[in-house]
Amino acid sequence: MRFDVVTLFPAMFDAIAGHGVTGRALQQGLWELHRWNPRDFASRAGGRLDDRPFGGGPGMVMEAAPLKACVEAIEAKSGRRQHRVLLSPGGKPARHADVLQLGQLSAVTLVAGRYEGIDQRFTDTLIDAELCVADLVVSGGELPAMLLIDAVVRWIPGVLNAEESAPQDSFATGLLDHAHYTRPEVWQGQRVPEVLLGGDHQAIARWRRTNALLTTAKMRPDLLEASRREGLLSKEDERLLATGG
Repeated sequence: MRFDVVTLFPAMFDAIAGHGVTGRALQQGLWELHRWNPRDFASRAGGRLDDRPFGGGPGMVMEAAPLKACVEAIEAKSGRRQHRVLLSPGGKPARHADVLQLGQLSAVTLVAGRYEGIDQRFTDTLIDAELCVADLVVSGGELPAMLLIDAVVRWIPGVLNAEESAPQDSFATGLLDHAHYTRPEVWQGQRVPEVLLGGDHQAIARWRRTNALLTTAKMRPDLLEASRREGLLSKEDERLLATGG
């Protein structure tokens, strides 16, 4: 899978290109990362591509023309029309389903905005999807773009050492993940739940499902209600929620 990122700070993407799961997978050729600085396509001196907003107000706005030229250069280089995503606090909240949909594509262009915003005409005419990764405003779209890339790359076959890891992650089943424990069995007076030590795989699976249900009910009741509406909870799930296992 190929990712092209449009960013004023290409070096920021060293974080996913050279470290961790994504960095290892990049070295193995399981995905591609190409960085593009829209300043290279600006017509004004010094690569300037921002200007004051019409109507007044604080901040500066990124111009449409350099961004358009950058996107066109990306697709001329790749030889194909790519799915174009703008990372923006005004976008649709990104969900697990969006990650899976992006993972089905062969090439995605991610546009990381900066300043007060991007000329809306660029978004209206060249962007296929506008996504937001959290109800937060950060300094630019680079960190959200990296979060999205990381989430998608995890689903590429061969990226994770254990192929079953991604399908068991939070959100993959409509619920948060269950709690995890490792050695020692007792830490600061706290014991690992006894059921996890007994070797009864059915009992362990039931405990993990119950824990995931209760954790989701406590931390993200909205996810639990969505799972109910979508028919993802069984009668047994409802019983486990009601009885605590």
